[in-house]
Amino acid sequence: MAEPRVRRARPRARTVVLGAILPVGLLAIWWTLSATATVPSYLLPSPAQVVAAAVELHQQGLLSTYVLISIQRVLIGFSIGASIGLALGALVGLSRTASDLLSPLLGALRAVPSLAWLPLLILLLGIFETPKITLIAIGAVFPVFTVVSGALRHVDPHLVEVGRAFGLSRMSLLTDVQLPAVVPAVVSGLRLALVQSWLFLVAAELAGSSMGLGFLLSDSQNNGRMDRLFLAIILLGTLGKLTDALVGIGERALLKRWG
Repeated sequence: MAEPRVRRARPRARTVVLGAILPVGLLAIWWTLSATATVPSYLLPSPAQVVAAAVELHQQGLLSTYVLISIQRVLIGFSIGASIGLALGALVGLSRTASDLLSPLLGALRAVPSLAWLPLLILLLGIFETPKITLIAIGAVFPVFTVVSGALRHVDPHLVEVGRAFGLSRMSLLTDVQLPAVVPAVVSGLRLALVQSWLFLVAAELAGSSMGLGFLLSDSQNNGRMDRLFLAIILLGTLGKLTDALVGIGERALLKRWG
């Protein structure tokens, strides 16, 4: 029993080590450039200055507030957008009529840049949370819709025929045959949607917010606080990776169940 565990642990350890090489290397380069004053500190703050900025914000009670409000916005917007994307993707992927009706419009809406939505949403929905969450939901809809609709169109027709031969109803065919066949694609779409949610969060908070990590970016730029700006970028990258890792855990569970 111990030997198979050791064999499984080796690839995981190798993955962790390889994944850490570039971040550690970049950190070493960053520290060297700042320590030797190769780049002025007002352009490249040292790692210690960034840590000090984090401590300062924490002591002011702002750091956790900014982080939590951004996470909340992403999770709510992502959940709404992913649900709509799954529903639209299933509809378009399973119905030729729905595909012909909806695909041209959705394709055009998908091409609209994130910042182009924001003025309209603020005019329609006000300046509080609703337009921000709506913008994030818009960002999450299209990756899920695109991946799910495409995957359902390409489900092996032989699987569908076998299901029909066993007398499965349309709903049973969807839940027992078609959806399990596209689970990997669905999870890929969710991961893409999560990335989009973080991107659209920054757009929403940069232009119309007084809280959150996007606001921290904008406020740091306006006040020349390069240390806080670097901190915001690092936090956004870290949170994006952590939430993606959580989706990855869910992916493994789904693939174990249906993969």
